[in-house]
Amino acid sequence: MRAGKLRHRVTVQGMSTTQNAYGEEVVTWATVATVWAAVEPLRGRELNEMAQEQVERTTRIRMRYREVAPGTQRIVWTDRASTTRTYDILSVVQVLEKGAETELMCREVLA
Repeated sequence: MRAGKLRHRVTVQGMSTTQNAYGEEVVTWATVATVWAAVEPLRGRELNEMAQEQVERTTRIRMRYREVAPGTQRIVWTDRASTTRTYDILSVVQVLEKGAETELMCREVLA
């Protein structure tokens, strides 16, 4: 993987759950790693669910090899316009299975 393509600084966050004073589960996110990556928007669509309009964007994020767990980790990226975007990880592919590159298919949902 050529380093020149990895021009975005992204944060990998891990999920943990704790309980508050009332015994309710509270989800918190902590930084696992901050890495260079390529963020490539692929497509977007609008959804009408339960009388609410949502926009969903599918994005591919490529980075050097790293173990990433869908469902318990997410990606946070601040773009050039200083907009912080949060991506749910849908799938993880180890490119060429040589341990050189990790490709994440992610979803950003905007309400």
